Amino acid sequence: MLRIGELANMCGVNTDTLRFYEKHGLLTPSMRTASGYRVYSTDDAARLQFILRAKAVGFSLSEISELLSIELDKANRACGDVKGMVDDKLAQMQQRIAELDRFRRSLQLLSDTCCGGPESAEHCSILKALESCDVSSAEALPDETIHIHAPLQGDCKC
Repeated sequence: MLRIGELANMCGVNTDTLRFYEKHGLLTPSMRTASGYRVYSTDDAARLQFILRAKAVGFSLSEISELLSIELDKANRACGDVKGMVDDKLAQMQQRIAELDRFRRSLQLLSDTCCGGPESAEHCSILKALESCDVSSAEALPDETIHIHAPLQGDCKC
């Protein structure tokens, strides 16, 4: 049997994490001592490891709860249920990666429009682009917005 601090140290988390998982119904101590201390079994430790591994691959708390319910009732659940959850999570991740890539391209485009000089931001091409067009599509900014100058010219108006 492990006390909360021992289990937390063993798994590389802090005690607040264990309390958080308990609050959300993912982990329940096997028992409490007469003085109210949480005490965990080796099964509880295995459950915590399961939770941490599922969290590490991107599952949300509600998805982890669903995985745990499948884990507890494996005999009556199909492998396809678990695969479906993983495939759904994979599709969500792919969408998020595509969205982040669009953000990266848009930010790169904005960065490329300006020389970044010490001049006043009154004529900053990045600010003008954000005021005048949809940079989220990562399409080319209007020519009048782009002010790229060689670093030595010193006449940058952006």
